[in-house]
Amino acid sequence: MTNFKEDLMMVKAFAFDVDGVLSCDTIPMHPNGEPMRTANIKDGFALQKAVKLGYPIAIITGGNTLSVRNRYQALGIKDIYMGASHKMEQLNEWMALRNLSPENIMYMGDDLPDFHVMQTVGIPVCPADAVEEVRSLCKYISDRNGGAGCVRDVIEQVLRAHGKWGEIHAW
Repeated sequence: MTNFKEDLMMVKAFAFDVDGVLSCDTIPMHPNGEPMRTANIKDGFALQKAVKLGYPIAIITGGNTLSVRNRYQALGIKDIYMGASHKMEQLNEWMALRNLSPENIMYMGDDLPDFHVMQTVGIPVCPADAVEEVRSLCKYISDRNGGAGCVRDVIEQVLRAHGKWGEIHAW
């Protein structure tokens, strides 16, 4: 079994859940009934940096709101799977589309709908406040909660391990 620093070197692509990972696990409701998500600015910076460096990134979420799609498209993410009730289907579709192997994917999830995906990928990770069943699968548990920088945490670690975090681009 490898250690996490070695696992970081294996990462060629990232995939993320939204609720409880990219947003906090409390969702305010808009007066029209639409759930509203939070978005962490530092997570967004790290996602955009990884996209600009050529890492494939997928968003795989059970939610289906236009604001979520717009947020991540604006960061340059092309592979956004909304309304994913069986996330393995979307993971398999994305891997085929981008010619990826599961062992090279870091997936961050926080709850039971992420369980099978996290069993499949090579580098399953989670936020600090993930449920125990998910935590038990992870090679790394961030010290940050969902929506509070956990995505920045793992992307930064991968890019540092690959010698790419310090690269400055015209933002």
